[in-house]
Amino acid sequence: MTTVLETDGLERRFGKLLAVDDVSVAIDSDDVTSIIGPNGAGKTTFYNLLSGRLKPTGGTVKLLPSGGTELADITGMEPFEINNKGLSRAFQINNIFEGLSVTDNIRVSRISRDDRTLDIRSVAREDEGLTEAAWEIIELVGLEEVAETQCANLSHGDKRKVEIALSLGTDPSVVLLDEPTAGMNATETEKMVDLIDDLNRQTDTTFVLTEHDMGVVLEISDRILVLDGGELIADGEPEKVMQNEQVREAYLGGEA
Repeated sequence: MTTVLETDGLERRFGKLLAVDDVSVAIDSDDVTSIIGPNGAGKTTFYNLLSGRLKPTGGTVKLLPSGGTELADITGMEPFEINNKGLSRAFQINNIFEGLSVTDNIRVSRISRDDRTLDIRSVAREDEGLTEAAWEIIELVGLEEVAETQCANLSHGDKRKVEIALSLGTDPSVVLLDEPTAGMNATETEKMVDLIDDLNRQTDTTFVLTEHDMGVVLEISDRILVLDGGELIADGEPEKVMQNEQVREAYLGGEA
């Protein structure tokens, strides 16, 4: 296994409030890692520190860049700089171009990866390499049947797939998934779990997710990190973490 994302003493203060408190983790390339915790545990702040939306007040964040062999310090970089290094984020609220087709959405993502500026409605569509790359991702996430559909007309489940496809379009080493099954019915949830599992096996991308559905967490995760009050209180395999008394008290209210 290779460490692809690492924090050392990561901290974020908001005045007197310590939202993330001395969190040190090393995420391995082969694991699907879930981050859980009660409301206010610091999960969103932690994600924002990793992705550059917030600057840490202490500690460091390091990332294995796409195609790289050594961890690079990304502490305090802007979000676009961190994305260019190889860390992408799929948000809980869809962050897609609803007026464009699925294919054009992914073309935009590929253009940003290549640091190019093109007219998406003309030149980009004539770029065979760009279209081929977009279709590879479309097939990976199972959107072939709706590839030319305007995203505004997609189901909620397919919109979530497009969000993940956009993340993959930047050729990331790590993707942060923010509540990937939020708002889904049972069938859509199962399909999303299968998709993440398939992508983890078929690509070189490492997936990290926050998720409230404990059934999803236990089914998909190789490793679980538990935050409470901004502190990392548990880290390990799902069965071991869920037997942790401190986790039960913080996350499950002490229930078995």
